[in-house]
Amino acid sequence: MKIAVLGAGAWGTALAINLSARHCVTLWTKFPEHLSEMVTHRVNVSFFPDFHLPESLLLTASLVEALETSDLVVLVVPVAGLRETLQSIAKTGIKVPIIWGCKGFESQAAKLPHQIVAEELAGDIPCGVISGPSFAQEVAQGLPTALTLASNDAAFAQEMAGQLHSAKLRIYTSHDVVGVETGGAVKNVITIAAGISDGLGFGHNARAALITRGLLEMTRLGLGLGGKAETFMGLAGVGDLILTCTGDLSRNRRVGLMLAAGGALPEILNKLGHVAEGVHTARAVLHLSRKLNVSMPLTESVCNILHAGMPAREAVEQLLNREPKAEIY
Repeated sequence: MKIAVLGAGAWGTALAINLSARHCVTLWTKFPEHLSEMVTHRVNVSFFPDFHLPESLLLTASLVEALETSDLVVLVVPVAGLRETLQSIAKTGIKVPIIWGCKGFESQAAKLPHQIVAEELAGDIPCGVISGPSFAQEVAQGLPTALTLASNDAAFAQEMAGQLHSAKLRIYTSHDVVGVETGGAVKNVITIAAGISDGLGFGHNARAALITRGLLEMTRLGLGLGGKAETFMGLAGVGDLILTCTGDLSRNRRVGLMLAAGGALPEILNKLGHVAEGVHTARAVLHLSRKLNVSMPLTESVCNILHAGMPAREAVEQLLNREPKAEIY
């Protein structure tokens, strides 16, 4: 199968490395200087420096070149760049089935990726989302990973899952696009909270409580948006949430840890060097929760810390001082 991976960040590069063992893969970057770096060193020095790029992996900065011979596009750009990339694809006039792997909401309009895809591409292109607990480094290493591929087209999801599936990369299918996308987006916000909790030294008990309450917030919002409850008990929900809240490879967790240490957000993001989707997603999640009248106190606290200048410890104290309630309400 010929696959074009669009987006040469850490996640896109990891997928391209993994899939190139079984498919003919082209990795696209929009920046010619980035392409030159990868071609020269056969390493993605800027975003994924610890892994050699296989000789079989093709590299390009030409979108037409990436698309014209491909059977499938795997779109792995930050949500903030999704609409622009889709518009560029539409301009080529080339129609190829698309799977996207970005997690978050478009910040201004609070739209999920599938809504952006529907607005920018013709509706007759088979498409879907792939998500789940997956650190880029482990996918590139070929360590066992399980993901969910969701599409409104069940036959497409089944076919693509069969093509992408391998002994070390297990792909499950789902028809709940909204639920899978919501899980991937909200878990980034909750992960920032988990990083703050750990950074303040609150311990494992607090982290477990935070993950559990965060899962409830994720599920509430997902149901409000039309997702299915069972999705949030699966890989794209609780699976991804547990991984990113507990694993030190998580960018969003590192943001939380540095916020707890008193770091300023601009400095933290500059030091991180990669996109931490939870920072940009938090406001959109809070906006939707208020619109849908969904209680999300953890998300509100994260927003207060990120965007209202509230000290992390003060935000935690506000959470702890909330009135006791029934656990499930």
